[in-house]
Amino acid sequence: MDSNSITMPMSDPNAWATAMNNLGMPPIGMTGQPLMPDFDPNLGMMAGITPMNPMMPGLGIVPAPLSQDVPVVKEIIHCKSCTLFPPNPNLPPPATRERPPGCKTVFVGGLPENATEQLIMEVFGQCGDITAIRKSKKNFCHIRFAEEFTVDKALFLSGYRIRLGSSTDKKDTGRLHVDFAQARDDLYEWECRQRMLAREERHRRKMEEDRLRPPSPPPIVHYSEHECSQLGDKIKDDGKFPEAVRVLLTWLERGEVNRRNANNFYSMIQSSNSHIRRLMSEKSQHEKEMEEAKEKFKTALAGILAQFEQIVSVFQAASKQKAWDHFSKAQRKNLDMWHKQAEEIRNMHNEQLMGIRREEEMEMSDDDMEDALDSKDSEDSGVSQAEALKEENDSLRCQLDAYRNEVELLKQEQGKNQPIRSEEDNTHSQQLSFLQQALQGMQKQLLKMREELKQREAELEKSFEDKQQLKSQVQTLKEGLQNLQNTHVMQVSLTGDTLEATVSTVVSCSQEKEGPTEKNPPSPVHSEREALLVGIISTFLHVHPFGASIEYICSYLQRLDTKINPSEVEALLSRLPCTFRQELTGVGASLEKRWNFCGFQGIKST
Repeated sequence: MDSNSITMPMSDPNAWATAMNNLGMPPIGMTGQPLMPDFDPNLGMMAGITPMNPMMPGLGIVPAPLSQDVPVVKEIIHCKSCTLFPPNPNLPPPATRERPPGCKTVFVGGLPENATEQLIMEVFGQCGDITAIRKSKKNFCHIRFAEEFTVDKALFLSGYRIRLGSSTDKKDTGRLHVDFAQARDDLYEWECRQRMLAREERHRRKMEEDRLRPPSPPPIVHYSEHECSQLGDKIKDDGKFPEAVRVLLTWLERGEVNRRNANNFYSMIQSSNSHIRRLMSEKSQHEKEMEEAKEKFKTALAGILAQFEQIVSVFQAASKQKAWDHFSKAQRKNLDMWHKQAEEIRNMHNEQLMGIRREEEMEMSDDDMEDALDSKDSEDSGVSQAEALKEENDSLRCQLDAYRNEVELLKQEQGKNQPIRSEEDNTHSQQLSFLQQALQGMQKQLLKMREELKQREAELEKSFEDKQQLKSQVQTLKEGLQNLQNTHVMQVSLTGDTLEATVSTVVSCSQEKEGPTEKNPPSPVHSEREALLVGIISTFLHVHPFGASIEYICSYLQRLDTKINPSEVEALLSRLPCTFRQELTGVGASLEKRWNFCGFQGIKST
């Protein structure tokens, strides 16, 4: 190993030369000149061991870093007033406690009884700057260094035997034991440093968040007549609409609306509502573009797939024996690999195209299901209309009460506060007249809705009664048919006399049951099927108070039975003038024949 100059003070070069001679190294001074020109390296005291310079730059006692295979050898250290002898290299390394965080203080035990602070400073001052030494009356002390890394240098001296001068007295000798010490000052400084690092980390994160945070939106202006007029123009502009509607929303949430500027706010809200049509058209345009892009992609994908098919067919043709025998082994290997890759890519694209087609089929099936659900919902619309009318009646009643309260408040304010300016009088009078007109209209509408609701309820009750009657008639017809079948069986089994008696009893019973109907003219309903049609058509026309054309009625009936003919239905309706009435609606080319249900009026005239 190369020798380095020492950093500790050298007052006696002969002593240093003797120490170097004992270690088997050439004595070299501070300037690099040999101190003993007649040096013999064979005179070293430690033969068989590779000599090592224990003095390093800045320390003078810590060896240079060696590989793990080479053992670290500690040598004798000569100081000004003492000598340090290394421990036995065969002994295990001295035990140390766990290193406290931020440790700068070491415990030094085994000092000679005659050791002084100057001696401790001389031995451990080579490790680094010492800030404090706390020496006990016994043979130990605590040394606090300025830096943490110097503690590792001080631990290197653990296990050395120390001797003061050339004395052999027991009080002048000792064995050093260096270990980590736990000091409150070290812990406090370490905590302060950790807090400082945490503050720096928080500051760095905050700066990073501020840098990545999006800029804040501009502040919303306060309401004024000038800003309101400008905002009305901005809302009508398609480019400035998003910013303007945000300002309008903020004003509404702040509560800037009052009676004076209510018309202005209404006009701005109306302008905002006018953008719905534009947005819907833009949406439809984008959907159209998306569909066109899908079609374009599907067409391009089909073309690519066709080209892949051609490439695969080329490989298949090349793999036939006519051409395959002429290729070399390496070429055949490449052809097989390319063939497999082309087939994999073709299959992948084919699956993608099939997936697109399956999605289109699923969308079409969803549309069909929605149409079926709409047809089912139309059947239940008759019952839901009555509930909708009731809800609308309640809402109109609430609006009417609100208008009444507002009119009363306006009247009270007009009676208490005398008008100061003519403009305010005009606005109040206009508002009052508008409210009165609206109140009258709402009252008329409410009365009309009440009458319609009563009529609908009565019609629903009558249709329900008619439906029950029809069900009872159908049941009686079924029972009569069953009785006739039973009598027919009885006729076959009984004799002639008994048959005549049975027939007479059946005829008498049928005459008793059908006695009232024989007096009346023949019934226009010839079969049970026609009776069912009459009931269904009556229910259908009952929920259509303004009537329906024969085509509309037949389209509804053909959902139940596709064999129904419009001429048959029209003939059946014409045979029942007291139940169904035909009216003409429209003018000129829009003239249309409609059938109405008049059973509730016809039952009074029959």
